[in-house]
Order: sequence, then structure tokens, then C-alpha cells
Amino acid sequence: MDPQTSQPTAQKGRLDIISDAICPWCYIGKRQLERALPILAKDGLDFEVHWHPFQLNPDMPAQGVERSEYRRAKFGSAERSRQLDAQVAEAAAKVGLEIRHDLMRRTPNTVAAHRVIWLADRHGVQNAVVEALFRAYFTEGRDIGDPAALVEIAAGAGLDPDAVTAMLAGDEGRREVLGEDQMARGAGLNGVPTFTMSGHVLFSGAVPADTMAEAFGKAWRILSNRAA
Repeated sequence: MDPQTSQPTAQKGRLDIISDAICPWCYIGKRQLERALPILAKDGLDFEVHWHPFQLNPDMPAQGVERSEYRRAKFGSAERSRQLDAQVAEAAAKVGLEIRHDLMRRTPNTVAAHRVIWLADRHGVQNAVVEALFRAYFTEGRDIGDPAALVEIAAGAGLDPDAVTAMLAGDEGRREVLGEDQMARGAGLNGVPTFTMSGHVLFSGAVPADTMAEAFGKAWRILSNRAA
């Protein structure tokens, strides 16, 4: 108990989120998470958040593809693609996000973006970089498979642009990112965002903030009691 505030001392936990930088539900889920964390804080729980890679399109060419062609091939028609985009945009708007499908021209390979997220974790700015990548792709329509764009986006979120440039010019982080992606698939994961705690999968999907908070709190209590 904090003697100055007479409130319980915050208990620390960790959440690990498996996501892809081009997954709109991951962006929406991030907003729901940001609403859930203050609910947990009121109960004396403080969670550190870490982001992990998953490729929605593991067979995507390195240079990406033209989005409208890709979506038409994936969903059978341009009309069906537009219907799904409208559903996503509506769900995003409910949590204050603007998704501009009209600005999105390419569907990228996301390995490079995941490597930038991996690097950001090592420099303490991962959440800011994840946010910047989501915003760049979904709201600004930028190609987050392009190294030059990634350097600019990451620099704006607090990473050293020279460090990002050097990393992307080599293979740093590639083995780690691909290894985590394969590990998730090997565990049977086929949808993101997926929220885990202490190696336990809690749920997948952009569920409402209060549902998230309840699930995280319950999981934390169960796992803490097991460790006691």
C-alpha cells in the first residue's frame, strides 16, 4: 500500500501481442487495448506490452503487389473487397480511427516492417513505432514495405534513422522475425491480433475494452496464484 495515496501498489504484468502491420483488426485491437489498460490500472494492475510478428500473407512477394488486384483475387471480386473494406472502416470509426482504403495502393510484404518493430523493442519505442506503422498504412496509404518509407516512419516514432537504414540493408532481425512467425504458425495460430500472457493464449480478435480488461485481470490472477 502506498502510504501517500492509500492505494494498492501497482502490480506489474506483461502482455504479448501477436499481430501484423497490415491487419486492420490489429489496429482496432490496439485502440481497444489502450482503453482496457486504464481499467486495469484502477485495479492496481500495470501491464507492459510487447508486439510480435505474424504474416497474414507469408507468400507475399518481397516487393508486394498492387492492392486492388490482390484483393480481387483473394475475395473473388472488387465488389466483395469493397464490402469488407466498408465493414472494417465502420468498426475502426467506432474507436476513433480513420481507415482510408482509397489511399492504399499496395499490399506489402511485412517482414521488413516487423524487423523495424523488432528493432524498436530493443530501443524502448516499440509501441510508438507500431502506432506509426498502422497510421502510415491505414490512414496515410503509405507502402510500409518500402525501405525508405520505413526509415522515415520509424524515425518519426523515435528510432535512429541510420540504425534503421543499416538494419534493413542487411539481415539483422530477419531470423528472429521469421522464427517467431513460424513459431506462431506451429502453435496453430491462424488469426491476429492474438493476446498472450506468460506463454498462454488468452484470445484473438479486437474485442471490446471491458472484455479485454476482464480477461487480462482474470488471467493475471490465475497465473499469479499458480506461481505463488
